[in-house]
This record gives sequence, structure tokens and C-alpha cells, in this order.
Amino acid sequence: MASVSDRRTFAIISHPDAGKTTLTEKLLLFGGAIHLAGEVKARGQARRARSDWMKIEQQRGISVTSSVMTFEREGITFNLLDTPGHEDFSEDTYRTLTAVDSAVMVIDAAKGIEPQTRKLFEVCRLRNVPIITFVNKVDREGRPVFETLDEIADMLALDVVPMTWPVGMGGEFEGIYDLVANRLLLPEGGSREFQGKVVETTGLDDPKLDEILSAEGVAKLREDAELAMAGYEPFSVEAYQGGDLTPVYFGSALKEFGVDSLINAIAAFAPPPRTQPAEPEPVAPSRDEVTGFVFKVQANMDPNHRDRIAFMRLCSGVFKRGMKLTPTGHGKPIAIHSPILFFARERELADEAYPGDIIGIPNHGVLRVGDTLSERADVRFTGLPNFAPEILRRVALKDPTKTKQLRKALDDMAEEGVTQVFYPDIGSNWIIGVVGQLQLEVLLSRLEAEYKVAAGLEMAPFETARWISSEDPKDLQEFMGLNRGAMAKDRDGNPVFMAKSAWEVGYIADRYTKVKFAATRER
Repeated sequence: MASVSDRRTFAIISHPDAGKTTLTEKLLLFGGAIHLAGEVKARGQARRARSDWMKIEQQRGISVTSSVMTFEREGITFNLLDTPGHEDFSEDTYRTLTAVDSAVMVIDAAKGIEPQTRKLFEVCRLRNVPIITFVNKVDREGRPVFETLDEIADMLALDVVPMTWPVGMGGEFEGIYDLVANRLLLPEGGSREFQGKVVETTGLDDPKLDEILSAEGVAKLREDAELAMAGYEPFSVEAYQGGDLTPVYFGSALKEFGVDSLINAIAAFAPPPRTQPAEPEPVAPSRDEVTGFVFKVQANMDPNHRDRIAFMRLCSGVFKRGMKLTPTGHGKPIAIHSPILFFARERELADEAYPGDIIGIPNHGVLRVGDTLSERADVRFTGLPNFAPEILRRVALKDPTKTKQLRKALDDMAEEGVTQVFYPDIGSNWIIGVVGQLQLEVLLSRLEAEYKVAAGLEMAPFETARWISSEDPKDLQEFMGLNRGAMAKDRDGNPVFMAKSAWEVGYIADRYTKVKFAATRER
């Protein structure tokens, strides 16, 4: 269990443009995993973020798929999951959050809590995922610190504990004061970056602060910090790990302020691998048998090899290369000869892995999102749902001879969770469903780049979809017979009712009370 207690598996969540991918890079830089921060110093191809590797990500400068990066620092193994911040990729982010034990929430100092941040926080709350808050971009003009802290406390119903404090903001920014370690981090050079200049103090009353900071800066620091320490709850590891309290760190990922303090906080406070919800009973990391679940499938990370990688979160036992594990719903054990550890797109063979680790399993369509893998096939992890799509489209091939390639591509991307595919009972046009508009752009981009299939999208006669079920199979069959024109199957063969509007869903549900219409389906 020593190796288990040294694991920290965490995600970074934020609204788009809060600086999440930049912070990811700086955590890797400070953790010694990379030696050049792509965003700051590199040029050309190398400048693009290490965790953004798909063509559309590089073109648009956004993250649209979750990346996994593992690094070690001072005896702790960090498994960092970088999630898409864009709201159109909430499904991928949701599933990623099922695989972590804690999260870092990045907030823009000028904008505060934005809608997507709040949505992702609610997902964390559903699973009691503890959150450390990082208020980014304090070297730019931002809102008053107390205003930001109070917004976090009020909107998210969390106790907040400031662990560091900015000395001024924007043009008046003079550094970051660490309220716990009584250290002052100072900017250096023309671009006013943090280059390691730290002044140790005996506290806020130390005369050194008067010598280093401006009179206005030091007076405001003392007044605000003392007020904060008196007014906010003292930090409690138990309250944080229980999801009731968030420690707040201020900094600038771009200028490298506060990143070191953040890594240290994750190492010191974030929980090691936790017990995971499962049937017939929850699975503790101390359990002897190897168990894990697939939370993501990614095709074509290496386009030259047309590879297909299932990302598995290991939940218990010590995994050894070559082990045989049985996926749920499959029945046959599979030998895992080439498990991999990730550094974004780079990878290396994993000879062993411990609970909390994320390993990649190369496979050809055998493993899917939501699958449980175990030695004895006596457990199934729960809580990885499919969501009803909010946008439905027909795919129109520009070259009709590529029908087979299109079907393969859509099946692949449905396995990954990029899109959902529905096969109508009447008619031959397949319908794809997505949660957000940007997913459609990703779909077309990947069809062309990875499968060499040129396609367009047409409006579908439906707007949304619901999975249907009933306690009595006769009621279900009767409903399907009466509504044949609106029926389809998903790629698992489950019956789906295609509706022209949300209003129609409600109207039909009121008429057919014996049939259940579900907006989510457990995988």
C-alpha cells in the first residue's frame, strides 16, 4: 500500500481560456516532466501545448480531448488528466472526472466563476471530489480578491481558505505572499516572471517586507491578509477531502507564480486513490484482485499505426504486464501484453501499475467506455452514463463508394464518446448525435484527417433522443409498433425514441405512462 499512498490522480477543470492548458504545462515543467514550456519559449511546431495533439486542437488552440500525463516529484507520482474546458465536450470531461480522486479548479482573476466552471464543479460535487482552487492571471487587472473569494463561497457553497495572497494586481502586481510558509515570491526580469526569487519572512510584520515592497503594497497586504485570516475558516484537511472546503492559491501560470505552491498542496493534501462505487459492493484500493474501468477510448493517437487505446483507471491490486483481465459483457479474458503509461501523446511500456494509475490498453474495438476489467469478473463499476444528444444530424457522404469507411469511422468515434450513432428502424440514413456544436466540427475534421472520408452534415428530422424501457416488454413493443417512424437503435441495439422537440418528448411521455424515457443511460 506504500505505492498506493504515493499516488495523486487529479484533473484540471475550468472555463475555456482561464489558462488551464498553460497551467498543465507549468505543472509538468515544475514536476520535471518537460524541460521547455511550449507556450512561453518555444517556436513553431513546438509552441503548441504538449497536451493538445489533435489537428483541430492545434489549429483552434483549444483542448477537445482529455489527455493523461504522468510525472514524479519528490517521491509522489502525479497522474494529471487535462480535460476539455469547452462546454461542447462536457461528456468527455464528465467521464474523466469519474477517474480522478481530486481536482484543481482554475478561475480567471478578472472573470471569476463562469458557467462552465460551475457545471464542472457540480459534477465534482456529485462524486464528492475535493477541489483546490487556483485563481489565475493575477499579474493582470482583476477583480478585488475578497470579491472572488466570496463568489466562490456563495456560488459553490464551499468554505474558502486563502493559502496565498497577491500583492497588488495588474500594473501594481509586486508578488505573491504565502500565508502558510510566510514566504514572498518576487517577479524578476523585463517580463516580470517568477524566476525563483523567494524571501523568507517571520510573518506579515517582518520589516523585510517594508524594504522590498512599496508602502501602499505592504500596507494593503497586511490589512487584507490579516482580515482574511480572521474572517475565513482555518484550513482542515478533513473538510477539504470531504468536499466541504477549498484551499485557494493565487498566481499566474504564464509567469510561473504559484505553480510550485500548487504542486506542493496536491502532494500534501489531495487524497490518495479512493474507494470506487461498484456492484455488488464498492471496491477499495487495498483489495487484492486487480480491477479497473475504461473511462475513455481514443483512436488514432498515432495515425501511422491506426491505433486504438482504451484508458483504464486502475482501482485495486497491482497490475503486471501480461496479466489476463476479463471485460464485463465480453466473457473472454484478454491478455494485456503492451500496457502503456502516457505523457500526452508520448508513451512507454508499463511493467506494473498501482491503484490510481491510468494505463493505456491497445485493442481493436474489444474495450469500450464503461467496461470494467477484473481478474475474476465478479465486479462492475458504476456511474459512467451516456447522455442524450442535444444536436442530431444526418451524415452525407461526398463519395458514395466510401460507405464502409464511414460506418467504421462513426463506430470508432461512438466507442470513444465523440459522437453517438443511431440507426433508424425506417430509412437508411444514419443519424449522429452530439452534445455541442463543436463536436460536429471535430467529427468532420477527424473523418477527413484520420479516415480520408469527405462528408457533410444535413439537418435531421429530429431534435433530440431518449432511451426507452418498460417493466412489461409488451408495453414496450406496443409503443415501438405505434411509433415506428420515430424509432431507432443505438450502436448497442438499445431502443431509442427520436423526438422532433423537447416538447414532443414531454407530450409522448404523458400519453405513454408505462414507458420510461431516459436522458441518460448507464454504460
